[in-house]
Amino acid sequence: MKRTLALLGLIAALPLSGCISLSPKPPARLMVLTATTPLAPGTAITTSDAKSVQVARLSAVPALATQRVLVTDGASAIAYLKDGQWSAAPADLFRGLLAETITVRTGRVVTEPRLLQIQPNTRLAGQISAFGLDGPGNAVTVTFDATLAHEGSDQIQSRRFSARVPVSSQQPEAVAAALNQAANQVAGEVADWIGK
Repeated sequence: MKRTLALLGLIAALPLSGCISLSPKPPARLMVLTATTPLAPGTAITTSDAKSVQVARLSAVPALATQRVLVTDGASAIAYLKDGQWSAAPADLFRGLLAETITVRTGRVVTEPRLLQIQPNTRLAGQISAFGLDGPGNAVTVTFDATLAHEGSDQIQSRRFSARVPVSSQQPEAVAAALNQAANQVAGEVADWIGK
């Protein structure tokens, strides 16, 4: 009996890390956004504060405050795409895409908000209200509500940008490609709105 109890105690003391998982296994690949027209390496741009742009840290609706890929199912139900995960929060990925697209399309320098010594004339902010798959519609939607302010002006401009791209399947690779296309379309429209 003593031997059996000792054996049971030994088994109970073994590490359980191989048996228990407190979080889901991460997917084999993470999703990213890439600019369709990236900034060429070695490109030097010189501009004044008056022509520079600051893209603030973007906000997102609560359902997008995750690295998981949002799937909407009608007006009042959401889920997350199986095996689909972003490399960072969608708002952060989209901000990087916006900054690169604005630089390429306008020739203006986009500064980091943390560089307090630089005071750009143009400041862009906004919220992402849609960034995912419309399950029943077999399409992805990216919607960005932007605000634009200029130094020395008491006017603030606001505009909604949205793009919808059909998907060939609801697998992560197809959804990622469609979301990248839609995000690039929105970023291009925002850059054109800001202008040169």
